[in-house]
Amino acid sequence: MKGINIFLANGFEDIEALAVNDVLRRGGVPVQLVAIGDEPFVTSSHGVTIGVENFLEDMDLSADSTCSRDVMIFPGGMPGSKNLAACGKLVKAMKEHYAAGGTVAAICAAPGLVLGQLDDLQGVEFTCFDGFEGYLEAKGAKFVPAPALTSGRIVTGRSAGYAVEFGLEILKQILKQSRIVVRDDVVQDDGRQEDKVQAVRNAMLLKTIGQ
Repeated sequence: MKGINIFLANGFEDIEALAVNDVLRRGGVPVQLVAIGDEPFVTSSHGVTIGVENFLEDMDLSADSTCSRDVMIFPGGMPGSKNLAACGKLVKAMKEHYAAGGTVAAICAAPGLVLGQLDDLQGVEFTCFDGFEGYLEAKGAKFVPAPALTSGRIVTGRSAGYAVEFGLEILKQILKQSRIVVRDDVVQDDGRQEDKVQAVRNAMLLKTIGQ
């Protein structure tokens, strides 16, 4: 599957979806919010309803020409993670995407419930919300209690409190693999990925404290 897509089901965790969306867009990365259902609005676990930009049903799910710069992102939250995991079409697309060389990213409960359905996880390091480790460990993956980390083409985040770190980790991996040109007000040098990520982090901190 081409592109960078955040998949939403009713019951998603607000910050785990929207903070990642915010970080990637601040970094100048094209990303879209995708509903796994057929309604143009999706409601979070805290009752916040947002509009989406595309539908899983309307997307080209072909794995042809997929590469590591193409990222499928799965927020956590309940029952959002369970709803993502129960979507057979999404899980099938994820497996084909990963097998073809694409990147997958998940946070909180989603690493266990969604990424845990991948076939080849032996030796992969991951993080997730406490209690969801077993799904991946059963397939040979190793749990690491980090805020966010990357292992091969799998990016994982621990919980809602680390949603920004998770988003920055995804951004770092996209920039590392890509020659895309990001906004001039965020990054000046397309060859210095760590500087780009730090620039986005700094911009968010400055805005937060009102400077």
